[in-house]
This record gives sequence, structure tokens and C-alpha cells, in this order.
Amino acid sequence: MSSTVEIITVVTTIAGLGVGSKILADRLQVPSVLFLILTGIVVGPEGIGLVTPAVFGGASGALPAIVGLSVAIIVFEGAFSLEAERLREAPRVTLRLVTVGAVVTLVGTTVVVHYLLGAAWDVSLLVGSLLVATGPTVITPIMDVVMVRERVASALETEGVVNDVTAAILAVVTFEYVVLSRRGVERVVSGFLLQFGTGIAVGIVVALLAWVVLRRLGRSDNGPQNARLIVLVTALIAYGAAESSYTLLFSGIVGTGHSEAGIAAVAAGGFVLGNLDIPYREAVEQFKGDVTLLVNSFVFITLASLLSLSDLQTLGLAGLAAAVLIAAAIRPLAVMLCTVGDTFSLRERAFMSAMGPRGIIPASVATLFALELNAQSPAAQNPEATTLVGMVFLVIVLTVVFEGGGARHIAQALNVIPKRVLIVGGGRIGQELADRLEDRDEEVVIVDSDPDVVERLRGSGYTVRQGDATDRGTLEDAGIENAKIVAVATGDDDVNMLVSQLAKNRFDVERVIARVNEPTNTDAFEDLDVETVPSWRSVAWSMDNFIERPAIARWMTELDETGDVQEIEVTDSDRVGMTVAQLSAELPDGAHLALVSRDGNSQLPHPDQEIERGDHLTFIGRPEPVQQAVRLCEQ
Repeated sequence: MSSTVEIITVVTTIAGLGVGSKILADRLQVPSVLFLILTGIVVGPEGIGLVTPAVFGGASGALPAIVGLSVAIIVFEGAFSLEAERLREAPRVTLRLVTVGAVVTLVGTTVVVHYLLGAAWDVSLLVGSLLVATGPTVITPIMDVVMVRERVASALETEGVVNDVTAAILAVVTFEYVVLSRRGVERVVSGFLLQFGTGIAVGIVVALLAWVVLRRLGRSDNGPQNARLIVLVTALIAYGAAESSYTLLFSGIVGTGHSEAGIAAVAAGGFVLGNLDIPYREAVEQFKGDVTLLVNSFVFITLASLLSLSDLQTLGLAGLAAAVLIAAAIRPLAVMLCTVGDTFSLRERAFMSAMGPRGIIPASVATLFALELNAQSPAAQNPEATTLVGMVFLVIVLTVVFEGGGARHIAQALNVIPKRVLIVGGGRIGQELADRLEDRDEEVVIVDSDPDVVERLRGSGYTVRQGDATDRGTLEDAGIENAKIVAVATGDDDVNMLVSQLAKNRFDVERVIARVNEPTNTDAFEDLDVETVPSWRSVAWSMDNFIERPAIARWMTELDETGDVQEIEVTDSDRVGMTVAQLSAELPDGAHLALVSRDGNSQLPHPDQEIERGDHLTFIGRPEPVQQAVRLCEQ
């Protein structure tokens, strides 16, 4: 039995190392999991020996329960952040990734492990079950750094959350029915469905009860704290209730001593509660992020400390080859099959193929299984445990290092980071501009230095980067290298001037538009070839339009609701050489070509006029038809 002092020393050390790993990972812009694993190995038995299985009682002690509750919090946090609206970005691909993609990964990994390592089919199936997971603990930090299109990020993050649950339950059922009891694969399906169904049902019920409690809180000084505690307790209750319910209802029927129904419960509960209207959401999200950081650090460092380097050495070159095939062949095969016939470009499909890093679920479940297998053969290391842990951690390390650490470089090489609009200043003007641009499917990033403004905007669903926009590093983190437009909208002309200079002279942004607050500063901005929007003149123009052109003014204020105006430059479009009449015949009902601008001159379109490369076409009409017209001319 470990002493109290020893446990306190271990826990505080892990917490400190976890925070340090997070800070270092943020600075280097790589997933913190990499540093957590390396730190765990250093403090483990093969390093300085600070953390050992005996500290927490091993497989028969408190370790499984501690890891289970910790993983529950991590999965709940990931599901809570998964917005239902984002699932609509790529619904078909997301569904395929968590079904067809999971099956392809399971079968492919099982075959590779069996034939390359000579492992028994049951152990190979167990490894395949675990490596179905692509953890959100790694994917989400990657998507925060590499700002690909929203539908790409949504598909990857949703796959991570759902497949974490799938892998956990599938692995437990496989371990119980195939590896331990040898009762055959046919029992896997029924056991999987029972655990999955029990977990989802319990998770939804607990989430709805928590929502009712949260809605009855009312507004009070202690409201944010109470809301944070209720959400945290909801995750733990959902996990415990699902585990207990499954054991009481089905353990006598299926005869299993293991369950991961709790993982399904926290995933379902987190998703449901995260998409309901709850009070103090910003405070809840900030708190659960901090809690998850500490819990994630504890789990990864603890589990990595139990990893034996001799396990990896035992696998040898065959193990390395298997890991490479799983990451570089099976993963691309699964993604390519799931994205065929959809709207993802070939480059985006290649990027998704390269983004399959494994995370917390394979590491935690594999380690606990290995401890149990070793406990059954105390005289020597169990070869099944060696294959299981060695293969799983080898894939984790390989994918985290090369896919997580190289994600930005992979995205840049494949050119999948879209051109975006960078807005500096998250005040009323910046937010209103972001709303209008996002309604037209533009990729928008807001930069602001005020942490309160940043949290408010993030809570409303905007992509935001916190920092001083006059600092080059802040602009680079926000993706200015891929910005087609920088809109500087702060109330400080000095800040607007410095940002405009950086954008134009240092980053060579094509268009920089700046808000000017003082009339005497207009010439200085224009000397930089910056397009200016004088705040006093803009208000005067708007008021004059309401006086002289009331119908047009009212229509302009209702843009994005009843009407829209869009301009597009013709580059390599198939429409080059077409006449205005031919182009107009292809436009959808409700969209009209209003202007053709060439060499700075705008004119009403003539039916016989030919469209030339470099022309700017202005479309007017209802929002959706106008958007269709723009996409038509981009082809």
C-alpha cells in the first residue's frame, strides 16, 4: 500500500508536468499529448521511477476507477464542445467515417497485426478495436492550429468523439468475450449494442435532468460557480449511472465483468447538454477546459509511465512496419472510401487521410487490459500484453509525432488552408462584419487582445485568436499568410495604422481595409495603399441614403435576409469567353448579373459582351441564388 505522502508527491508532480507540457506545446504549436507521453516515460519505472503501478494499487487497486472517471471527463468535454450545427457541414462523410471508416480500420488493423507480428486473431482483433479511435484530445488541438475549412475540421472532430466511444466499447467487449472467455466473435455484436444503447439512453436522461436544474438556477452571484459544478457532476453521474445500470441489468445475461457503457453515456450526455440553451455557458466552457487539462495530464502521464520500452523493442521492425501501414495505408484507404463522391477536394481528402492520431482511449484501455493480463501470469510478462501495449503505444507515438507535430506543414504542402478574411478588433463593428461575411460562407478569423471579448466571441461560435495584432507573431498565429483580406476595425487609429503596415509591407496581403476614426489620419492610410472606411463619413452616407434613396437603403440593411449583392473576379473559370447572354441563361432564378467591371470601369452588362479573365462580375438577387451564381463562376 502506497503511503499518503507518496501519492501526494506523485499527483502534484504529474499536475506540474502536465501544465508545463501544455505551455511548451502551445509555444511549439504541437499537440500536448506528445510531451505528456515523453514525460510519463521519464517519470516511470524505466526512467526515474517516480510513478509505478503500485502507487495506485495496479489493476486490482484504484487505478482502473481513477482512469475511468478521468477519461469520462475528457470525453464529456469533447462531446460538450461538439456543436450540432457543425455536423451539418459534412453529414454524409461524418456518418461514413464513424461506420464504414471504423469497420475498414478494424479489419485492416486486425489483418496487419496478425500477419506482420504473428499475433493470434483474438489479440489482433483487440488491437484493431482500440485503434479504431482517433482521439479528440489530439485532433482538436490540431484543428485549433491548422485552420482548414470548417467542414474538414467538423468531420475530423466528430469522428474523433464518436470513434473514441466506439473503440472503448468494442475493445472491452472483444477483451471479455474473445480474449478472456474465448466465447467467439459472435458475442461481440450483442455486447457492443447493449453497452452502446445503455450508455446513450442513460447519458441523454442525465443530461436532460441537468439541463432542467441549470435552467432553474436563475441569475445570481454564485450562478457561474454553481453551473460549473453541476456540469462537472453531470459527467461523473452519467458515467457512474451507466456503468451501474449496465451491470445490474445485463451482467447476469451476458456475463461480462467489464463495461464501457459509461463512456457512451458521457459522450451522449455531453453532446446533448452542450447543444441545449444553458446559463453561464462561457464560464462553464472555460472551467471544463481547465479541468480537462489537469485530468488529461494525469491520465497520459500515468499511463505512459507504465509503458515498457522493452515492449516496443520486442515488436522490432515488424511492429514499426505494422504501425506505418496502419497510419499510411489503412487510414488513407478508410478516408478515401468514406469521402468518394462528396464535395471534398482531393487535397482535403489527402489531409484527412494524414490526420488519424490516436489518443487517450487506446492508451488507457490498452494499459488496463495489459495489467490484468500480466496479473494472470505473474511469473513472466504476458506476450499478449506485450503485443497489445507495444502496438497501441507505437501507433500513438508515431501518429502524434508525425501527424500532430507536422500537421501545419502537411496542410501547407497540400494547400488546404483556405484563403480567409482576418478581422482585427472584436467590437461591435468587427462582430457585425464577421456575421455578414460568415453568412456568405467566408472563412473568418477575428483577432482581439481583450480576453473577455475573446471568450465572449468564442462562446458565440466565432473563430478567434487572442493577442496584440501589432505583433507579427499574433498575426501569424491567426493565419495572415493565408489571408486574402485584412479588415482592421479597432477604435484606435494608431493600432489600425500599425496593423495595416504589417499586413501590407511584411505579409503582402492583397487587400487591406482600415477603419479611420480621425479625418486627419486618412491621407496616412491611403499613402500605404490601404482602402479606408472613414467612420464619420460612413454614418453620413447611410443617413443620406435613407433620406434620398429610402427603398434602396432599407433593402441594403436587409442584405443576407431578403437579398444579397456579391462580386467575383473571373480567373480561370470556364465562363471566360462566354457572352453575357450565355452566362445569364445559366444563372439560377432569383440571381441577376448587375455590373461588369473591367480595368476599373463599371458598366451595365450588354447581352453580346464577352466575359474576359480579370473581369469583376456583380450579382444581385436573393441570397441563395446569388451564392449559387458565385459558385457557378468559380468553376
